[in-house]
Amino acid sequence: MSAPPFTIVFALYDGMTQLDFTGPHEFLSRAPGAETILASRDGGAVKSERLEFNGTVPLASVPACDLICVPGGLSATTIACDPVFTAEIRRLGLGARYVTSVCTGSFILGAAGLLLGKRAACHWAWRELLPLFGAFPVAARVVRDGDVITGGGVTAGIDFALTVLAEISGDETAQAIQLGLEYDPRPPFESGSPESAPPEILARCLAANESLKKKRRAEAEEAARLWVTKSSI
Repeated sequence: MSAPPFTIVFALYDGMTQLDFTGPHEFLSRAPGAETILASRDGGAVKSERLEFNGTVPLASVPACDLICVPGGLSATTIACDPVFTAEIRRLGLGARYVTSVCTGSFILGAAGLLLGKRAACHWAWRELLPLFGAFPVAARVVRDGDVITGGGVTAGIDFALTVLAEISGDETAQAIQLGLEYDPRPPFESGSPESAPPEILARCLAANESLKKKRRAEAEEAARLWVTKSSI
């Protein structure tokens, strides 16, 4: 008798960063026995920041999964305030073997009450908001705390996926998939983190984020307030 599939749900939403989803999907979908499900609040088409994905199923139609993964994006804190979306994330997360996210997707896990007391990763520019959800921010590409595995910003989703692959399929399978996809990053610049970027480049990125900062914090605080209200009922 063959083993049951390892079901992976990617919870998608309008305004997500597509690489937060497509990077991990490219790797995790190759795990032996993996069955991937693309789901969204209402099903149908989902528009990311750059691309559109069609044919997602409603989250409510997914009975359970082994792993749930929530990508991040510019709209992550807006989505974190959506009680219908976060309720479905919580339902699936509570029954999953692994609860995961990439980038600011950790805010959505937090708004679903799945990061309380957990160490978690996030994009470097926004990880300071994680304590609003009772989480402990960690400056790392991948952070594991029990059954919760979170990735840092965008491209860290590939390192995150390899970490998860090793967990569910073993180190050798993860390494074989890494080799097959030729994941051997050698960027032309040392500018991928606040610590390595030239000061003027860091200042430029911080200035670009300034206009979004107030809105994101307000939405994160609202999502945290909603989570606290629900948890006290």
